[in-house]
Amino acid sequence: MPNILLTNDDGYQAPALAALARALSAVGTVTIFAPDHNWSAAGHTKTMHKPLRINRGALADGTPLYTTTGTPSDCVGLALLGVVAERPDLVVSGINQGANLGHDVTYSGTVAAAMEGVVYGIPAIAASQEESEDGYRGDLNFAAGLVADLARRVLAEGLPANCLLNVNFPDVPPGEVRGIQITRLGRRIYRDVVIERHDPKGRPYYWIGGEPPAGEPEPGTDVGALHAGYVSVTPLNLDLTDQALIKNLASWTLHV
Repeated sequence: MPNILLTNDDGYQAPALAALARALSAVGTVTIFAPDHNWSAAGHTKTMHKPLRINRGALADGTPLYTTTGTPSDCVGLALLGVVAERPDLVVSGINQGANLGHDVTYSGTVAAAMEGVVYGIPAIAASQEESEDGYRGDLNFAAGLVADLARRVLAEGLPANCLLNVNFPDVPPGEVRGIQITRLGRRIYRDVVIERHDPKGRPYYWIGGEPPAGEPEPGTDVGALHAGYVSVTPLNLDLTDQALIKNLASWTLHV
């Protein structure tokens, strides 16, 4: 049986983590290593300035797991640096509460955990569930089952070096999902605002808030796929080099 390392950024108590652990147990031997609290929007953070603590625990159904005070990417790093004896064949992160589309991947702790696996040379999948305005959060068993099917394919076929799969589920019931689209990253539209408040001593403090992000539903993109009721599967590459711009910059004849 292949070894699968499972993590998330919503914390070990998130219901989606348990659903995904159950589904993946039919694919391989699952080791859960999750944060001990929510780290949404943590990005690819690596804890270097303070010690990390690791504890053993269990999900509500008794499934054992590791937890840590660190970030989602710390979970993967700690596991791969020797806390977990068995080196995983696959890293799976999710299922996140809320979609990770377009530029979200640079903020997402869910995607960052998958990226950490790729840094160590292990194929990875990040999975997220879109939330509707009326609070619908999707069918976790449906999403987990599809991620498990995708995990089987990745374990059988492999992924190129530096690559991971970013999977997003639309905010519709399973019977209304129209299929799966292979997509590229779309464009998110953020509507953040700075909210100023004052503490009891009158000193200002600030929250970054605002409405949930929107997006341009361009065909062929992850944003467009979810808007049309499809599951999106987007291959991401950690090589962020803009190859076309390299040629343009060469024409600048820069000198020291």
